[in-house]
Amino acid sequence: MTTRSASRLRRITTVTAGLVIAALALTGCLYSMIPAGSASPGPTATPDTSGVSGELTSFYGQKLTWKNCGSGMDCTTVTAPLDWENPAKASIDLAVVRHRASGAAKGSLLTNPGGPGASGVDLIKSSLSFAVSTTLAKNYDVIGFDPRGVGSSTAVKCFDAKDMDAYLYDLRPGARGSAEWTDAVNAANKRFADACEKNSDGILPYITTVNSARDMDLLRAVLGDKKLNYLGYSYGTFLGATYAELYPQRVGHLVLDGAIDPAVSSLDVSTTQAIGFESALRAYMADCLKNKKCPFQGTVDEAMSDLGALLAGLERSPQRNSDGRMLGPDSMMTSIVAALYSQDSWSYLTESLAAVLKGDPSIAFQLADFYNNRQNGTYTDNSTEAFNAYNCMDYPTDDDPAAKAASDAKIRAEAPTVAPYWSGPDLCAQWPYPPTGKRGEIHAAGSGPILVVGTTNDPATPYAWAQSLAKQLDGGVLITRVGEGHTGYNKGNTCVDDAVDAYFVDGTVPDKAGIRCE
Repeated sequence: MTTRSASRLRRITTVTAGLVIAALALTGCLYSMIPAGSASPGPTATPDTSGVSGELTSFYGQKLTWKNCGSGMDCTTVTAPLDWENPAKASIDLAVVRHRASGAAKGSLLTNPGGPGASGVDLIKSSLSFAVSTTLAKNYDVIGFDPRGVGSSTAVKCFDAKDMDAYLYDLRPGARGSAEWTDAVNAANKRFADACEKNSDGILPYITTVNSARDMDLLRAVLGDKKLNYLGYSYGTFLGATYAELYPQRVGHLVLDGAIDPAVSSLDVSTTQAIGFESALRAYMADCLKNKKCPFQGTVDEAMSDLGALLAGLERSPQRNSDGRMLGPDSMMTSIVAALYSQDSWSYLTESLAAVLKGDPSIAFQLADFYNNRQNGTYTDNSTEAFNAYNCMDYPTDDDPAAKAASDAKIRAEAPTVAPYWSGPDLCAQWPYPPTGKRGEIHAAGSGPILVVGTTNDPATPYAWAQSLAKQLDGGVLITRVGEGHTGYNKGNTCVDDAVDAYFVDGTVPDKAGIRCE
């Protein structure tokens, strides 16, 4: 994954808004809530402290105090070590929300919407039925949590709204790729990284997926579960797979939807995603050309060429929005990427492109703002900050010039429309701490079966990654959704939904060969 800077469209394996963007805000409304369970917080579970070392007993043995927090939900705060290698050093808070099972609960089901940086608390509180089916909500206490560094947990803090606007939307001086332009992007990245270090109270070195997976085991324990039941989307698949590698004997039922391949480098991620978004864009264009409202004509190749010309035109002559912001090709590409996460959002992309061709950037900015979780000039969460903090610590630095040149050449050849706006100076080169993450296969030896869901033309987490992760995991079973968009479960494909629900509720595991859902 990469940054949300001028190069933010490189390595976007789990765009924060990826799960929620296309299905929620682009429609202008929230999905209807599943009928809530009891409004009473209910009894406190007995924490599972089995096998816990003495230095961690105070964390694993804490008893939770739940409070009603609206819509039939109850909320609590869990205390976790800041540094799992030195738990006495300091502690952090983890925000947790629970929707109690409407039937007899089989236990807790932890969820993660992706990011890294998306709020699991907000997802469950505002759009439970988007996260889980009614079947799962009946059979499990559905748990949303904000990982360390995110949202209502102890959070990464960087810029105020004005500075974030400048970072995400300002045009950089100089020709793209020139020394002047590169220096300007690096300077903006440096300002952002310095602000994160200054304002985050020393937590940046500990914002890693490994630490978050350890937090998840703590949540399992204090919720009173012997094993972890978990549904992770997008980046949440990497978090879930990391958990399985650390605690294979504590794996209950895990579903990893929109999978990341933990073995690929950031450079490989960048290359694969660029091609993935180009493929999704071509699929959109083929559909658009069937519609009388489509602003393009001719073949898909001709329409893609015209779109490339539109982007190049915005480079030369950006369009002024009513709030004074200028729409250049980077923000335009952000808006395009936002709409490609779900086929349901393609009509918004058509409206946006048609408007831009007429000199009106307002819809494009709405899409870009939604991607960046910006509303009415303010930012609704810290997803940009957390997104960067995790990525800069999780991914080892790619500094092989030959490999970078080969990647750029492949992107130019196979993703020509996306290519000019994909690469650029990496924020992580300015990050105040070196990465601690490592890339490698995850096998989770000793775990039970783990379901991996992949969508064949998923632009953000390409299908090849789901295939790879399912093959790596000793207990991996692949469920294939044939179609467009990001993630596959609870998107209306009965075949996928029934297989996942049966696994969680009845323990039914598909044949090792997997399932293909047309």
